[in-house]
Amino acid sequence: MYVDSAKCSATILVVAGSSTITAGIHLPQAGPASSGVAIQRAAHLAEELGYADVWVSDHLAVPTGASYPPSPWIYEPLITLTWAAAATSRVGLGTTVLVLPMRHPLVTAKSVASIDRLSNGRMILGLAAGWLEAEFEALGVPFDERGPRTDEGVAMLRRLWTDDHITDDFPIHSSSYTSMRALPQPDRHLPIWIGGHAKVALDRAVRVGDGWHGAFLSPAQTAWRVEYLRRSRPEPEFPISMRTRWDALTDDFDTILGELDDYIAAGVTHVVPEPRQRNMDDYLRSIEALAGLMARAGVTFEES
Repeated sequence: MYVDSAKCSATILVVAGSSTITAGIHLPQAGPASSGVAIQRAAHLAEELGYADVWVSDHLAVPTGASYPPSPWIYEPLITLTWAAAATSRVGLGTTVLVLPMRHPLVTAKSVASIDRLSNGRMILGLAAGWLEAEFEALGVPFDERGPRTDEGVAMLRRLWTDDHITDDFPIHSSSYTSMRALPQPDRHLPIWIGGHAKVALDRAVRVGDGWHGAFLSPAQTAWRVEYLRRSRPEPEFPISMRTRWDALTDDFDTILGELDDYIAAGVTHVVPEPRQRNMDDYLRSIEALAGLMARAGVTFEES
């Protein structure tokens, strides 16, 4: 079953009883399926099919022989989202996730604000502290400082996006501001979804996040984390998002539908499947097939 591609102003919502769950899709950003044409075609198709948002990952350097990520060929995420934004007009643009301490927050703030303004307010900044130590070493960033750098980095983003003529010191980044200006700023509250599965990451999401974005956890592994988050952030405007490895061309449909039901039961409110196809045409077919599969689960289309 395939979703009517004419419904280009809709957002995919999986409905289960009184619960709803929005759906995004990961773009073909890495490996043999990736190219400028593939990224724009996938983003445009996702928008036509009614996906809520499109997503990209972040790795700058990968050790030879690493088991993950599966390919060292990965387009830079913010450039990729800019490219996708140019081919679309409605669909959200997200990072799953940007490793904030690998970049100076001033550069990140400028880049993300620029994408948000140029795309008419479509950015979702998913960010986390990172896990690949060799990548930090290649950048000359102390791996054991990634937590404090993330916390200070988020504070810097918010200041740079909301204040003008900033005077302040940010010691972890050795940054000093005396009546500094960094425009343009987003003309809205730009959402930050905090990634990471450890308690320190969950606490960060509760403290400074607008949502939480996990990756590749089972529904059972997700459930206690959702319960922990909801104790402090019960508001429905705080999304609980999960990236999955679902691929409708290779995975059993009933397995995907069962896991989707289990995620909803665990409290997940947003999913981002990442097809595993290795060429552009199959990747696009998987995006379309996943939309059709979600329709079987009770997808409705709601004007955005």
